[in-house]
Amino acid sequence: MIRSVHTMFYSSETEELRAFLRDKFSFTETDMGRHTADETHPAGEAAGSHHISSDCDDLDTTVRELREKHVEFIDEPKDQGYGTAIHFKTPGGLVLELYRPHYTKGS
Repeated sequence: MIRSVHTMFYSSETEELRAFLRDKFSFTETDMGRHTADETHPAGEAAGSHHISSDCDDLDTTVRELREKHVEFIDEPKDQGYGTAIHFKTPGGLVLELYRPHYTKGS
């Protein structure tokens, strides 16, 4: 079962964006490390890009249930450090991530 949706926004003004989301929308965060976007960012994310994912308690069961509903996965589960992740397509060509975290929220 999917528990929540997570987003990462890559910004050249990390602290300002963090304060904006906290102060204007009351968003909370789990600190996964600082991800400032610039031309030297190792993953190549550009300022203004984003990452959207959902976490679940049991990745194998959730993937099986979604495949039964004809969700198209584009890779296989892989340990990403923060969790075991797999990616799928949505209508319109968006690629989203589903993962089982290796961390506890709030840590």
